[in-house]
Amino acid sequence: MSDISKTNLEKITHLLHPIIYVRGYAMTESERDETAADPFCGFNLGSTVYRAPYDSQKKAKKFIFESPVVRLMSDFGYSDVYENGMDIMDEGWTGKIPYRSIIVYRYYDEGSTLFGDGKPSPIEKYAKGLSELIIRIRDLAVDENNHGVTDFKCYLVAHSMGGLVCRAFLQNSTLGDATARSLVDKVYTYATPHNGIEMAGINIPSWLTKDDMDNFNHKRMANYLALENDPEYLAQKDKEGRVDFLRNFPTDRFFCMIGTNRAEYNVAAGLSRTFAGHGSDGLVKIDNAGLWGKDASNITIPCPRAYAYRSHSGFFGIVNSEEAFQNLTRFFFGDLRVDIWFDIDEVTLPESLQKEADVQAAYNFEVIVAPKGKRWQLTRRIAVEDSVAIRTHEEIVNFKNKKVYLSTAFLSNWAKMDEKSDTLSYSVTLNIGVQEYLVKGFIFDSHYEGMKLFSDTLIVSITNNSQIDWHWGQDKATGKHLFSEAEQADLAAGKSVSLPVAIPAVKDKAPRITGKLRFVATPWNN
Repeated sequence: MSDISKTNLEKITHLLHPIIYVRGYAMTESERDETAADPFCGFNLGSTVYRAPYDSQKKAKKFIFESPVVRLMSDFGYSDVYENGMDIMDEGWTGKIPYRSIIVYRYYDEGSTLFGDGKPSPIEKYAKGLSELIIRIRDLAVDENNHGVTDFKCYLVAHSMGGLVCRAFLQNSTLGDATARSLVDKVYTYATPHNGIEMAGINIPSWLTKDDMDNFNHKRMANYLALENDPEYLAQKDKEGRVDFLRNFPTDRFFCMIGTNRAEYNVAAGLSRTFAGHGSDGLVKIDNAGLWGKDASNITIPCPRAYAYRSHSGFFGIVNSEEAFQNLTRFFFGDLRVDIWFDIDEVTLPESLQKEADVQAAYNFEVIVAPKGKRWQLTRRIAVEDSVAIRTHEEIVNFKNKKVYLSTAFLSNWAKMDEKSDTLSYSVTLNIGVQEYLVKGFIFDSHYEGMKLFSDTLIVSITNNSQIDWHWGQDKATGKHLFSEAEQADLAAGKSVSLPVAIPAVKDKAPRITGKLRFVATPWNN
């Protein structure tokens, strides 16, 4: 059953471009055969279980998610492109396809024993094939009147290694057609190892070429991502470098969905999550699943991202999750982008430590964002789930590193609970704590584990891009911001407006933190 009314769906029809799904890595011949035998290469898999139990038996809570493919069809009117048992890349295909189509890039067919030689091909070949597929879709797509589409665009959605296939195609000018690249409007990745894969803290070595496992080695990645001459990569090459630099594609149009649940990833009888370690989704490190780009001033900035307590795949996997699907559809079809930051004004040590010269501390910034009336969260960063944002005391005091990026949320008018309302409403839960205080390397024994410097929930309501109201849950501190004419003009022009909301501070209390949640609102898809 669709959550979107016919009226609201009509308002976003111009955004419903073809969606191309690019699946992840299949290591073995049997996995490639399973992929080739599945019409949707796994993207048709839904789930019925949720991680949070309510009863004393600790049973999984039922939460049915029908799969991203089914939901795109039921909610947004998409259709597949299979006809008479044929795929659009098959010889003999003569038909056309609806513009609002879901297309699965079946790059593992040749690597299966069912349709090919059972051997994988290099990522470079997959990237070129993606280019050919995009051109093919453009040539076959027709509108509701059976006319060709002159302003064709498409979206790419990729899981795991599929995101690297997309980046290779977009970043490496030798891999595919420039016209095909210009047709990609947005890219969304689930749990992609943008900075490679680590096992026991070590990047996959370049000599491990069996089954193309070196696809996740930094040196190999730098080659197919065309980063070998990139200054940022070269500056760190001696340390094997970071390869999570996005090039040749707009930073704001590439979304990273990051999983944080390693416990429920059961591949290889749990060995994968063991070697991937804490701070991972069971295979990909949380810190390696985000991507970075440049703004107009050539400053390094994060691509928009959100976090979910989901594993790399499986019953509790990130692809077959409501959280990831909601982020996907809001990123593609939403109205408003909100980047959430915390700006630190000041941190105050416990009174007994204020005269100490060598104090070490790590501050945790947790955030949970949830729309009104829904049973899921848009983003979730929690310390115990290893996804928390961290700043050290030294970074804040000595290096003035006081701006903490927390997450990006895309909001949508078509998903409001009350269709007649002109208000978007959601909650932002903010918790700030200190792991521990160290004095000259020794633990400060007056610290209470788990204590928070700040903990509260902010309820935010945005009305027609003209007014924002908020209140903090515990002390009921309220606020309102009416956008000025200049701000409304900026919003109308697609520019950002920044809104700082101070956290309630207890005066003269130590330890403490003062600062502001900062929401950077930007009209999206306008």
